Amino acid sequence: MLDLKNYEVVVIGGGPGGYVAAEEAAKLCGSVALIENKYLGGTCLNSGCIPSKTLLRHSEVIELMEKAKNWGIEFGSVSISFEKMISRKTTVVENLRNGVASLLRNARVDVYNGTAIVESNHQINIELKYGSETITADKIIIATGSKPFVPSINGIENVGYHTSDSIFELASLPQSLVIVGGGIIGVEFACIFSALNVEVTIIEMADRLISAEDGEAADLISKKLAKDKVNILTSAKVQELSQNENGKMVRLETKNGEHISIQADELLLASGRTPNLSVISKLNLKKNGPFIAVNKQMETSIPHIYAVGDVIGGWQLAHVASAEGIVAAWNACNLFKEINYKVVPRCIYSSPEIASVGLTEKEAKEKGKSVRTEMFHFRASGKAMAMDESTGFIKLIADETYNEILGVTMVGPHVTEMISEASTLILLEGTVNELEAIIHPHPTLSEGIGEAARAWLHKKKVHAMS
Repeated sequence: MLDLKNYEVVVIGGGPGGYVAAEEAAKLCGSVALIENKYLGGTCLNSGCIPSKTLLRHSEVIELMEKAKNWGIEFGSVSISFEKMISRKTTVVENLRNGVASLLRNARVDVYNGTAIVESNHQINIELKYGSETITADKIIIATGSKPFVPSINGIENVGYHTSDSIFELASLPQSLVIVGGGIIGVEFACIFSALNVEVTIIEMADRLISAEDGEAADLISKKLAKDKVNILTSAKVQELSQNENGKMVRLETKNGEHISIQADELLLASGRTPNLSVISKLNLKKNGPFIAVNKQMETSIPHIYAVGDVIGGWQLAHVASAEGIVAAWNACNLFKEINYKVVPRCIYSSPEIASVGLTEKEAKEKGKSVRTEMFHFRASGKAMAMDESTGFIKLIADETYNEILGVTMVGPHVTEMISEASTLILLEGTVNELEAIIHPHPTLSEGIGEAARAWLHKKKVHAMS
């Protein structure tokens, strides 16, 4: 029997959790391999974060051009080439994918393009495009990600539909689109397609969009989408799907028991994601619901096997997967490190953007905190007014006993770039007093968080005196 090639660490999955883990392990250990069955970069780079944000940028420009007409900037009619937009998206994705390949090459990570199955003896069988290969590993990091969840709906097997993985394969813009699911993915795609003059309908089972986020943020984005002529149906459940010569027929039931039928050219299912577990089918790993269970070192129930990213559930975000990948790499290389989920920034690239970190007001109150909140509205910001982007707010949530900052929610322009200041303060257990003492530049959007802190302290002082 031939000796099998052995690696100190083998990472399975080349997404933001996997390739970051592989690069980090290569810096800390000796030999490292990565196995990816499709494209480096995973869902985020190839069919998720990057493609959607590229098209959202196109939508943003279209919206800016409409606003510019009121600024004294006049131009002729604007035409949209969806084909060129998709072409640019593809170029961005390919450039970044090549960047990941270069990163791994420079780190001297061996990359296998194939499908892996992990055996109980740390042997990994890889089905390659041509033939197969078997390797072994001292430590294994599972980073196989997730795939779109397809709900069981009557008639779905007879209807052509898209998920977030396939929607960018559209050859042309549809005239109408129904999106099933009003979470982050559904809202972002509604922003993209409504800006491209597609008639969009969102169907959401919960009583509001983005139900896991701050209620006031959800209300604001719902109003903006409605203004953009998006039809929003909440507390509604899809009962049946069918297809005819005019496209897709979606039959649904509202909370009042009313039955409605909606006709659309295309159908997008945005109902969450489910983990990819085939790689561990021969392992008896402990589960957390449908996901792989791990401890704070990202280690599974089997010693020396780790898991990160969407496959373990929790925050299914690219930056969280990368943070988990680094933790797993350290522990796989016998260096202790634990994950800290206290300051996970949550970003929605809608129009306007939504960003939050820490506890929402509701969560803080449910934890028994003595909570005081304060909001700064961008309509009072000189920079926001100059930009003609005055819709939105910064909401500060803090503990009234110790003035500790518990959470921040932002809605408005570029807030996904601003949320890290709040993350830093929460990580360091910062207080409203310390935030208020920071001198922010003027005019900027970020000075709004300082204004919120100043107002919070003033109102607490007035309350104490009364």
